[in-house]
Amino acid sequence: MSSKQEKGWKELSIAAVSPKSSTGFLTGDWKTYMPVHDLEKCVSCLTCVMLCPEGAVRWRPDLGKIEFDFTFCKGCGICANECPTKSLTMKMPADQKEE
Repeated sequence: MSSKQEKGWKELSIAAVSPKSSTGFLTGDWKTYMPVHDLEKCVSCLTCVMLCPEGAVRWRPDLGKIEFDFTFCKGCGICANECPTKSLTMKMPADQKEE
């Protein structure tokens, strides 16, 4: 009797659908670009929190600010594209280190 073991997302065939949500996998290494947050421009409207398809942007009421979970952020740019104050920009990780 063989035991059936679940595959990780990296082992799935191209165009395969995973039986788990992305919270079961650390998918943050998919990204090329990552959001960079300018706190001076941010008005905490929470648009980015509501529109992030992975829940990688979270509101922290105890800190009064948003927080990014880069272990799940795929760098899709929806948060930066929809930010009304343009407080989020998408940059390559190497560009962010230079700032």
